[in-house]
Amino acid sequence: MQFFARNLLAKEGLTVVTSALNVALELMNRDNIEVIQLGGLMRKTSASVTGMYAESILQDFSCSKLFLGVDGIDTDFGLTTSNMMEALLNKKMIGASQKTIVLADSSKFGKRGFGKICGLDDIEQIITDSNISAHTANALRERGIEVTIV
Repeated sequence: MQFFARNLLAKEGLTVVTSALNVALELMNRDNIEVIQLGGLMRKTSASVTGMYAESILQDFSCSKLFLGVDGIDTDFGLTTSNMMEALLNKKMIGASQKTIVLADSSKFGKRGFGKICGLDDIEQIITDSNISAHTANALRERGIEVTIV
């Protein structure tokens, strides 16, 4: 997500809501980007926050797009992460967003993390690299998910 933030170009004013401290730090000095940092329990392994404070703030927002990083994408089980609290926050973020776009390299496909975020029916697009198998990309497209290979 930090790489995505580093390369984010905003032509007009943009508001970014994030649970990730490294993303907030990457964007904080951009003139045309306003950053809202969610609060909560800091996870040292990911430099992101989780918990009820972060979740409660989201109920007051309606975001146009959510860019979400995940630890696993399984075509039967859905999206997962390694931390249950992070999975709960991610569910709330999806609920506060009109469109969910998953950013995941091809190594994430066919894997399951500990905490389930959501099923594939809750996402609209996946952006990944060219090492995704044609079979997996086609299976996702058949489910109505836009697959963008970069």
